[in-house]
Amino acid sequence: MTLEILTSEHLSKLRHGFFTRRGGASSGVFAGLNCGPGSSDQRDIVAINRERVADALHLTPEALIGLHQIHSADVVSVTAPLPHQPRADALVTATPGLALTVLTADCQPVLFADHAAQVIGAAHAGWRGTLDGVLEATLDAMEVLGADRANTVAIIGPAISQSAYEVGPEFLDDFMIDDPENVRFFANGEGDRLLFDLPGYGLHRLRQAGVGHAEWMRLCTYRDPNRFFSYRRATHAKEADYGRLISAIRL
Repeated sequence: MTLEILTSEHLSKLRHGFFTRRGGASSGVFAGLNCGPGSSDQRDIVAINRERVADALHLTPEALIGLHQIHSADVVSVTAPLPHQPRADALVTATPGLALTVLTADCQPVLFADHAAQVIGAAHAGWRGTLDGVLEATLDAMEVLGADRANTVAIIGPAISQSAYEVGPEFLDDFMIDDPENVRFFANGEGDRLLFDLPGYGLHRLRQAGVGHAEWMRLCTYRDPNRFFSYRRATHAKEADYGRLISAIRL
């Protein structure tokens, strides 16, 4: 099966993609294109999957720059392949030939580009990282490299939708402390449960930060098991582990 790569017309000048799980070599709960070396999948199979991603981007696997993601607001600026994976959740570069990659399984993968300045970014934005400012920090780091946020495009790829993201009332407290207006990103669920709109909140933070164009692809990882891995769906199914989707962008 060939790889399925979702792209955005707003990033079409650059080679990029939000890769689905289709077209990979993994099996079992990881069936498909599991690109997470931190999963319990066979390491050599994950390497094969990552080679396929690199081929699709016309690069060697060494040019796939990734992170040890920790749900932070930390950003790394890269100019060459890295000898190890830094602990952070976003990457920026102005160097051609490097693919900035993030891994997700419900969190937001966000790809950034200022086409005029030739500066790109990629962020892993879960609820904690988004609340702590990883999206704004990515824009700040891009501007250090010469980008202008008013000219920057930010596209949120497949992520968990509000109807599938049930949380407890204590979860709301963190957002209310940050800004009481954040209540609009929560809807009532069963009993005392709430439904959180992670992509809607991500778009709000991007637009509030002054990004030129921001949109979500409106694809839910939880609701589409044939195309996407989902941490929450795997947890509900009591599966031992889950695959990771890869998103990438290069100059």
